[in-house]
Amino acid sequence: MLFAFVCKDKPASLQLRTDTRPEHVAFLTKLNEAGTLKIAGPFLDADGKPNGSLVVVEAADADAAASISAADPYAKVGLFESVEIRPWTWTFNNPANG
Repeated sequence: MLFAFVCKDKPASLQLRTDTRPEHVAFLTKLNEAGTLKIAGPFLDADGKPNGSLVVVEAADADAAASISAADPYAKVGLFESVEIRPWTWTFNNPANG
């Protein structure tokens, strides 16, 4: 099952995001290599600066998805003000649907 993580950064946390980005990218790279990561990228503010994240993963259930989300280095350093984890269906442009 797919789960979307909708993550909102805490205010004035761009430097924390920037400092932690290498570890975050390494984490996502491992998820991608395992076939767990489906899509990911930052949300942007009006100035084009990142202020949150959208990450979609495949997980067995909501608990497994929550564990993946909690293991993200951004989550571990307290970057996020909120994280919403929602079951998600990839309808359009899903490469798995050939």
